[in-house]
Amino acid sequence: MKKLLLFVLAGIIGGVISLFSYGLLINQSSFNPEVKKNMNQISYVNNPVQANSKPEDFTFAAQQTVNGVVHVKTEVEVQNAYNPWADFFGQQSYMEPYVQSGSGSGVIISNDGYIITNNHVIEGADKIEVSLNDNRTYSAELIGTDPATDIAVLKIDGKNLPAILIGNSDDVKIGEWVLAVGNPFDLTSTVTAGIVSAKARNIDLLNGDPFKEIFPVESFIQTDAAVNPGNSGGALVNTSGELIGINTAIASRTGSFAGYSFAVPSSIASKVAEDLITFGKVQRGFIGVRIEPVTSEIAESLGLDEIKGIYVNSLTDNGGASSAGISSGDIIMEVNGREVNSVPELQEEISKYRPGDEVQVTFLSKNKLKTTNVELRDNEGKTEVSTKEEPDITKVLGAQLLDVPDNVASRLGIKGGAQVYELSKGKLSMNGIKKGFIITKIDGDQVLSKDDFQRLIEKKSGGVLIEGVYENGTKAYYGFGL
Repeated sequence: MKKLLLFVLAGIIGGVISLFSYGLLINQSSFNPEVKKNMNQISYVNNPVQANSKPEDFTFAAQQTVNGVVHVKTEVEVQNAYNPWADFFGQQSYMEPYVQSGSGSGVIISNDGYIITNNHVIEGADKIEVSLNDNRTYSAELIGTDPATDIAVLKIDGKNLPAILIGNSDDVKIGEWVLAVGNPFDLTSTVTAGIVSAKARNIDLLNGDPFKEIFPVESFIQTDAAVNPGNSGGALVNTSGELIGINTAIASRTGSFAGYSFAVPSSIASKVAEDLITFGKVQRGFIGVRIEPVTSEIAESLGLDEIKGIYVNSLTDNGGASSAGISSGDIIMEVNGREVNSVPELQEEISKYRPGDEVQVTFLSKNKLKTTNVELRDNEGKTEVSTKEEPDITKVLGAQLLDVPDNVASRLGIKGGAQVYELSKGKLSMNGIKKGFIITKIDGDQVLSKDDFQRLIEKKSGGVLIEGVYENGTKAYYGFGL
């Protein structure tokens, strides 16, 4: 009994001590300003969202742009599709002509009906039709294309159309909210939202062709706004409803959106469109340098404090850079006051100008910072703008052709053909055709003379199949792209 009373007494004393300590702690924390300050700081860090903050509102931008994006439908008539191997298996060598359809998006940039889209949306099309968001439909005229930037311009016969205001893509910031407006999966105008993930991206999407004077310019705006097949040629806009890019490609292994999409900046697209409308071709200026990014090795060899700028590997003949005092081994730091730290950034800045325009170039030469004005020139060293000319097919193919002599045709058992008697650098030599080859068919169409060849080849675009025979009787087939 005595032991029990001791346990009870000890419990009572312990409880009193605990209550006294708790009261003292509460009392101190209630009146100690330092404790209050620390508690407020911790509370603020754990709850960074302010009471008056609210999410970005995209309704204005959507209302401003959804009617200015159109659905582009194309038709290509495929004729005389030819399979040279079918004969070996007893199958029909020719397929019946058929119509191949395609679709994409476009952006109205003027009230009288000029539309920007992607070159790959309308490439090779025999018929182009444009549908507005209010279901009005127009037949579209192709004004011009620029494979180097994947931009094309269409024209429809309309008035007071809902054009989208072109913004300045140079002012776009990484992390900025943007909207992608287009027609994915043949749906009517669809709006998706995301942020700018990166700028001046080169993804090796576009193919160059020096024989056709195609020198790719890739400086894409990268976003995570959902873009899918059919969005190509559609609008990338900021929250003010201004056009800052033309949606062009997605990074995907499946063909559908997988997190990243790429748009041609409006600074490039609008200049290309203006050139196509005004001159019928793009007026592309060049500084006259061969360049590469500054690497840690280059920076170390030149004694640079930072890995910045673009390294001038060499100069081109008749270029503006050599006349302006730029030399091999120099580092281009700025163009017109804008820093350039990658090849796409430099390409984007120069692509805004035409031959004859001057740009201010700041460069590092032997550790001294210099500034000079460079007059841009075209790839032939000229400073004048030029008008559209039909491509010289002889230059593109790199060949001189003759009609096949009657005695050669009789010996080989052919009715005629176009014989290669001179070869230079061009499509034919690049694809293995040798001097003396006699072209007898193009995509299954018979070639009886060099005039036949000229007439047929000028109508071709994309892939072509050439069939023929050498003078020793060896038959051959060659396929390549035009």
